[in-house]
Amino acid sequence: MNYPLDLSFKLLALASQIYIRDANGNLLGYVKQKLFKLKEEIIIFADESQTRQNYVIKADRVIDFSAKYNFTDASGRFLGAIKRQGMRSLWKANYDISNAQGQQILKIREENGWIKVIDSLVGEIPIVGMFTGYLFNPAYLIERMDGAPLMRLAKQPAFFEGKFQLSPQTQATQEEETLCLLGALSMTLLERARG
Repeated sequence: MNYPLDLSFKLLALASQIYIRDANGNLLGYVKQKLFKLKEEIIIFADESQTRQNYVIKADRVIDFSAKYNFTDASGRFLGAIKRQGMRSLWKANYDISNAQGQQILKIREENGWIKVIDSLVGEIPIVGMFTGYLFNPAYLIERMDGAPLMRLAKQPAFFEGKFQLSPQTQATQEEETLCLLGALSMTLLERARG
């Protein structure tokens, strides 16, 4: 993949729309999240016309704080999963990513929990709250189990849309790259839903 990857969320759309682009601006993936689904399912398409499906991210249960989200490719082959670390994620986002064999090989952790707290508090102030998307930008590290950073997902300053950038911190295998991208996308959607 040609890094850094940009994930942009259209905030004013009725249903969440996400564009995944590489460093040259080429579209790698497009997501249009369906409304009112009890069991979350996110389909990642290769194009905006939604003709070629790349991946599916699907919850293993109906609306649950500790649901596991399974990753499959276009042929239905299981690639891995992401799961929130329950109560530990209330303060700072913490997620575990497992591979196709069910072994936890990666973890995502928020770098600074205070950013989320300040963003929430300032976001409630009339008029000033409109600028929190430009002022407060959380960052997340995707690490191997030994604590070595693999990728960094950082929110970028933006008005009227959510922008995140996924940058490598070290050399990754193709499996790790895929799991990092799917994990970052899942985590970002889940954290956005939390507020």
